[in-house]
Amino acid sequence: MGLLSDPNRRRALTNLLTRLNTPLCLVCYVAGVAWFMGLAFEPFTLRTYMSENAMGSTMVEEKFGAGERALAAGREFAAHKKKAGGMPVDWLVKAMQSRGLEVFTQSFSRTLPFPDENKERYMVRGTNVYGILRAPRAPRTEALVLSAPCSPGSSNNQAVGLLLGLAQYFRGQVYWAKDIIFLVNEHDLIGMQAWLEGYHHTNTTGMSWTPLQGRAGSIQAALSLELSTDVITSLDLVLEGLNGQLPNLDLANLFYAFCQKIGVLCTIQGKLQRNDWDTASGYNHAVQTMLLMVLKQASGRPWGDHGLFLRYHIEAASVRGINSFRQYKTDATTVGRLLEGMFRKLNNLLERLHQSYFFYLLPSLSRFVSIGYYMPAFSLLALILLLRSLTSAHALDLWVQLGTPAAGTEDGLAEVEQVSSPGVLSVLTPVVISHLTGVALYTLPVLSQETAVEHFPVSETEAVVLTAIAIYTAGLALPHNTHRVLSGEGTEQGWRVLKLVAVLYLAVLLGCTALINFSLGFILALTLVPVAAFVTPHVPRVLCAFLMVLLSPGCTLLLCVFVYQELQEAPVSLLEGWNLFLSVISQGILDHSLYGSLLYPLLSLLVYPCWLLLWNILFWK
Repeated sequence: MGLLSDPNRRRALTNLLTRLNTPLCLVCYVAGVAWFMGLAFEPFTLRTYMSENAMGSTMVEEKFGAGERALAAGREFAAHKKKAGGMPVDWLVKAMQSRGLEVFTQSFSRTLPFPDENKERYMVRGTNVYGILRAPRAPRTEALVLSAPCSPGSSNNQAVGLLLGLAQYFRGQVYWAKDIIFLVNEHDLIGMQAWLEGYHHTNTTGMSWTPLQGRAGSIQAALSLELSTDVITSLDLVLEGLNGQLPNLDLANLFYAFCQKIGVLCTIQGKLQRNDWDTASGYNHAVQTMLLMVLKQASGRPWGDHGLFLRYHIEAASVRGINSFRQYKTDATTVGRLLEGMFRKLNNLLERLHQSYFFYLLPSLSRFVSIGYYMPAFSLLALILLLRSLTSAHALDLWVQLGTPAAGTEDGLAEVEQVSSPGVLSVLTPVVISHLTGVALYTLPVLSQETAVEHFPVSETEAVVLTAIAIYTAGLALPHNTHRVLSGEGTEQGWRVLKLVAVLYLAVLLGCTALINFSLGFILALTLVPVAAFVTPHVPRVLCAFLMVLLSPGCTLLLCVFVYQELQEAPVSLLEGWNLFLSVISQGILDHSLYGSLLYPLLSLLVYPCWLLLWNILFWK
């Protein structure tokens, strides 16, 4: 404190930081990227372990053996689904009742803000069917959920059949201490959202649904099952939920432990476990797995039905069966035994899962990166913003003058006012205009879709996406002269104050984002921090403008689409990538409207206006 309170020492420290500012920023950026890439190196990660004592051992005897009967039920379900043209509600109710469950249905409907062309739906109406197995040895205050979505076509029929098979088997066991809910939801996430809202008596998305007639206890954990073939080669664990939420790590550890015990081949992000971590190919495999998780988490969308449970503090994951060209085969009986073992272990819980990590990255199922290991990578990038804000000499002097009491003379007071007033006025206008542009980007695409359809030969979905792109592009032409509206010609001190405001704004924004969704915060920091650190009105404008556009939020999203396809080993052409980019925009707006995803409002209302402030600095006159 003495160093900062002494004007001479403070000036000396400021001069030192100013002189070494650029080298320090470059070192911090390289160190942050290197730290992040080093997280996938297995010696730098932690080995997964079970923190919850009730699930610490997998010593349970799985006896489920009705795999063929479950597949037969799945084929019967597929026939009735094809005949009904959707969810065979009556058949499913009778099937659950014949297995000794208390069966209930829930009807729901939802009108989308614009048609979902990926799934060809606009007016969504459906029915959820669920059966409750009451716990025979407990007061029925807690519950577990096993769900299987009723997907269109031939998808997921085997999952419903296995769900019915497990329900019949569980009905004959007497050791259950928790209610078990067997749920078949229609229209994937929309049906799951309706059921969860009805179960918890909330309505956050404006969906219409009938109240649930049957309830169980407080839901402790949930598993969503996705199987579309009779024989699978591996089981893939999906963890990423809404707004980047992840379940407690013990749930993933439990899945991996039972896969190891039963001998099932398990994957995460569709990639197998490897042991050659000390080789270049092994490290590359771990990096790809971790980057896929980062991109999925940063998207903010739920990557399975389990993703909506997490917002209600219910630990959930999706188990997805994969049938590839691997020689290793697993039948439905083995998958049923694995699910039986997991539910028996979850049945032993005396409290919610809480002892393990909620913030982590997984380069493999046997190793994890905790929050204490990956946050320094983001902190090194955020440190650049702190260095740039503290060492902007003129802006810092102005900040000190504004916080220093006025001198006793009238001349001194007049001098302070003369220095401070233009800076405040020149900052206010671009800040307001930039945020108004963000508000337009957030509201106008959906509100103006009918007008766009009337005047242009496009569909509603195309109108929404193209309007968003048009507003985003038009925003580039708005702010770079707005500072002259109130204050006339810009001053050297004016842009420095504006940059100080923009850098501090970005630092707070990225810090808050990283605490909620590290992956999104890190990706934004990776692209926006260099722009915020080095943009000035005195750099070559054409080159810098080109680089700024490449590092803008929209282009970052486009780049992430191509990187994701490469990591999935499904590269696309430029035209295919552009079409995927348009689809991602429409899905982002739909996810915000349907499920409350925060990615679209975050980018439009906060990140994009902050980038426009930096764009304004580049064209300061």
